[in-house]
Amino acid sequence: MHSRFKMKYYGIADSRVKRIIRFPTRYEEGIVPNTVAVMQPAGTKKYSEIWAMYKLVSGDQQASSKSKLQMTKRQRLKIITVWRYPGVSPKRDPIPKEVLEEIKSLL
Repeated sequence: MHSRFKMKYYGIADSRVKRIIRFPTRYEEGIVPNTVAVMQPAGTKKYSEIWAMYKLVSGDQQASSKSKLQMTKRQRLKIITVWRYPGVSPKRDPIPKEVLEEIKSLL
């Protein structure tokens, strides 16, 4: 619900968030443990950025107990929040290449 509220507040469409997650310009560790923050510049002037923070969750955590037996174990993305940063944010903790390759294989 939080990410939906923020998307409406900043005027960011669902398809834009998906594109940011699939083709980010920058990856960083999220401030929440076990999360990833990804960014794309907003617009052509590149004076603002759109960020999305997500977490990898196994698919069976989202399923009910009845369908849990039928589901295979697979990874899903849970979008925590989305925001627009006015300006260019400073670079922080980059994600290791091994983790990035694993995330790209899931997408």
